Amino acid sequence: MTQYSILDLVPVREGGTLSEAFEAAANLARAGESAGCKRYWVAEHHAMEGIAGGATSVVLAHIGNATSTIRIGSGGIMLPNHTPFQIAEQFGTLDALFPGRVDLGLGRAPGAGPELQRALRKDLHRAAEMFPQDVVELQAFMAGDSAVHPTPGLGAKPEFWMLGSSLFGAQLAAQLGMPYAFASHFAPDHLDAALEVYRRDFRPSEAHHKPHVMAAMNLFCADSEEEADTLATSQMQAFVALRTGKPSKLKPPVAGYRDQLPPTAQAMLAHIGQASAIGTPQQCADAVSAFVQRTRADEIIFAGPTFDPQARIDSLKRAMAVLP
Repeated sequence: MTQYSILDLVPVREGGTLSEAFEAAANLARAGESAGCKRYWVAEHHAMEGIAGGATSVVLAHIGNATSTIRIGSGGIMLPNHTPFQIAEQFGTLDALFPGRVDLGLGRAPGAGPELQRALRKDLHRAAEMFPQDVVELQAFMAGDSAVHPTPGLGAKPEFWMLGSSLFGAQLAAQLGMPYAFASHFAPDHLDAALEVYRRDFRPSEAHHKPHVMAAMNLFCADSEEEADTLATSQMQAFVALRTGKPSKLKPPVAGYRDQLPPTAQAMLAHIGQASAIGTPQQCADAVSAFVQRTRADEIIFAGPTFDPQARIDSLKRAMAVLP
C-alpha cells in the first residue's frame, strides 16, 4: 500500500510574515497527521525571502511540538553547508525530544552562490566532494564509532534518507543501504534511471534490508480543474522567478497565468511539472496512481505551496480522501 507524506518549504507569502509562515506550517502538519500522512518534511534553503525553512532543525522542533504521531524530518539537510558533528547534535536533540518520529534526509547540492558561501564560511563545492565521507562520519557520530561523542547525538536513531535528483544520490543510497527520495517534483529528468540504479545496486544494511523509494509530486486538488490550475499558479510564479534569478515571496494566484508567459517559460513549467497531480479529486487520484505504477514508489511526498495556507490544507484533505 502506497504511503503519502508532505514536503514543505515553509513559504512566506507576499504581504505575510515569518510568524504566519511558521503557524501555517504547524497547521499543515496537523492536517496531514489527521488525514493519515506518514511524514512532514522541511527543505533547507538559505537567503531566500520567500522560504522560511533555513534553520531546519529549529522548524522541525516547532512542528514536533504541534503534532503527536506524524514523522518529522528534513527533506533535506544539505550536508555541505554544515559539519557532520553539528547535524549529529541537532538531530540527536530532535530524536530525544520526539523519539521514534525523526527522519534525517541528506542532500549534496550546495545550492549557493559566492556571497552565501562567504556567509556560511564554507567552500561548498569542495564540501560537496566530501559528501559521501561526511554521511558516513555523521552516522558514526551517532553510533559511537568516533573519538568524540556528540551530546545530544550519541545513540540517536533518526531514520536516515538519501535525497537526490541524479544518479549520484541513487548510487550512494544503494551503497549505504539507505531509503532514497527523488526530487521529481522539480527535477524529473533522471527519475526512471535513478530508481533503476538504486534498486539494482542496493546493498542491505542493518537498518534496511531492501530498497525503499519515495518520489515527490506537486499536488493541487480542488473542486474543479480550473480552480486547481489557478491554485498552482503561485508555485508556477515561484519557479519562473527562481529560474530567472529573481526569487521572491510567494505571490497570489493568477488565473490563466501560464497562457500569459512566453513559449520558453511555458515549456520550462511543462518540463518541471511532469510529476504533478492538478485537478479534481478523481483527476488527482488518477495522476498519482499512474505515477506510482510508473515508478513503483513505496511512498509519494506531496509538494505544492498555495498563497492561502488553508487552500493547501483543503487540497491535501480532498486528495487524501480518495487516494488508495
